[in-house]
Amino acid sequence: MRKANDKSLKEAIEQMLNVYKIKRRFDETHVIAAWPEFVGKSVANRTSEIFIRDRKLFVRIESSVIKNELVMMRSQIIQKINDEAKAVLIEEIIFL
Repeated sequence: MRKANDKSLKEAIEQMLNVYKIKRRFDETHVIAAWPEFVGKSVANRTSEIFIRDRKLFVRIESSVIKNELVMMRSQIIQKINDEAKAVLIEEIIFL
């Protein structure tokens, strides 16, 4: 039986991440790890570098054809990432 002030493990972890102001960094790390889920494995396999700085996702893609396709899908990818994070983590994607 849970008491009124009891928290689930998920709630406690989220509170800790917020208190120590590391939630954004944690979420950004998740975005990088989940890149194959957002764009598919074939695109992820052609991604040679990916990092986040100042709400910008920097991605180096080895194939110019795939890079052009991703440029066209940029806003959908940003939307997917932010929807999953339930926050505005990414405002822009820059292809290197």
